[in-house]
Amino acid sequence: MKALLQTLEASSEESAAGAGARTGRPRLSLELLEWFGGIGEFCVRLVKAALRPPYEFKELLRQMDEVGAKSLPLVALAGAAIGVVLSLHLRDSMAQFGAKSMLPELIILSLIKESGPIITALVVSGRVGAGIGAELGSMKVTEQIDAIEASAVNPYNFLAATRVLACALMLPLLTIVADVCGIITGWIANALAEPMSLKLFLNLGLKDAGFSDLLPSTLKTVVFGFIIGVIGCYQGMRAKGGTAGVGRASTSAVVLASLFVILADVVLVRLIITFFPQ
Repeated sequence: MKALLQTLEASSEESAAGAGARTGRPRLSLELLEWFGGIGEFCVRLVKAALRPPYEFKELLRQMDEVGAKSLPLVALAGAAIGVVLSLHLRDSMAQFGAKSMLPELIILSLIKESGPIITALVVSGRVGAGIGAELGSMKVTEQIDAIEASAVNPYNFLAATRVLACALMLPLLTIVADVCGIITGWIANALAEPMSLKLFLNLGLKDAGFSDLLPSTLKTVVFGFIIGVIGCYQGMRAKGGTAGVGRASTSAVVLASLFVILADVVLVRLIITFFPQ
């Protein structure tokens, strides 16, 4: 009798766990759809607020300094490291095929077409995305955003639009800095192994490159900046739950922004290949 009761209890626990799993999956899908719907509505309100005066130029300049100037050392360091890594890795591979003369071209093209833009976007996503999520999240949980709205100031214009626009404008400039630093350190690493002047390195690397290689890859970072700004602002402005909610908003802003930057890169590369064939 005791064994029978234990069996019934175990089967009821298993059925409850199965029911929980079944109800968990639709709930997760519903939360996912709710998140996409919320961020879509947020983008609509953001665009409407940005196009409607007054225009917050002073706040925009402050955010451009926050996103651009303060991210510059980190982006330059990341670009320089990528240049050295590309030079070290590709040298042995190209030597195996007897194509060491193509090393400068391969380093420069890989930097300006893919490595520079994506590394810059991920670095800025980690620094700026977390900062925006934490800053707006703390303002939300302390009701500062409600106070701004009560003062007849549109928080979507003053807080969100300026940060999103600053990210979109600064990403291409930061990408160019990362490309230049990567090219210089790639030349230094290459020159230490096989002496070569910077002029010869650039001539060999840019002989088959054109603006169709540089411009689309650099301008796609405008989309990356928009994604970072929108997700950071959205996660911050919907934060709740005190200091723990601020931490969750900051973490989710970094994770989601990095994920969507990578997914957007896949789509944009396909579009660039389609509209700018080699």
